[in-house]
Amino acid sequence: MMEGVTLHPLKHIIVPKGDIYHAMKSTDEGYAGFGEAYFSQIAHGEVKGWKRHNRMTLNLIVPVGKVRFVIYDDREDSLTRGQFQEVVLSPESNYQRLTVVPGLWMAFYGEGEGMSMLMDIIPEPHDPLEASRMDLSEIAYNF
Repeated sequence: MMEGVTLHPLKHIIVPKGDIYHAMKSTDEGYAGFGEAYFSQIAHGEVKGWKRHNRMTLNLIVPVGKVRFVIYDDREDSLTRGQFQEVVLSPESNYQRLTVVPGLWMAFYGEGEGMSMLMDIIPEPHDPLEASRMDLSEIAYNF
């Protein structure tokens, strides 16, 4: 695992009239406070990114479809500097919460057929000035 990236197994409870999928409790490892929870969709074969949060810890869950997250570490003092990590999340095959600390670049790819959806739980309300962005071509990675 990349320094600052962790995976947390989540409960999936099968219920006859509709399943329950846990996301996060305030007592869970990786919880950094609550400011906002939001959903983002991504179509099959599309890529969103590169984005780096400078203050916020991300807690990402995929309740619908299948999403591949690609994380790149360019932090000067990191043991994993220059490395990539891929994590594929899906409620059917890998239902976990992905926690990413500030300072790491991330992009994500829609692997599921049709539209996939992720949920992100962040410790403060969204602030567009808090994150840095780069064009996909600026970090060499073959999606």
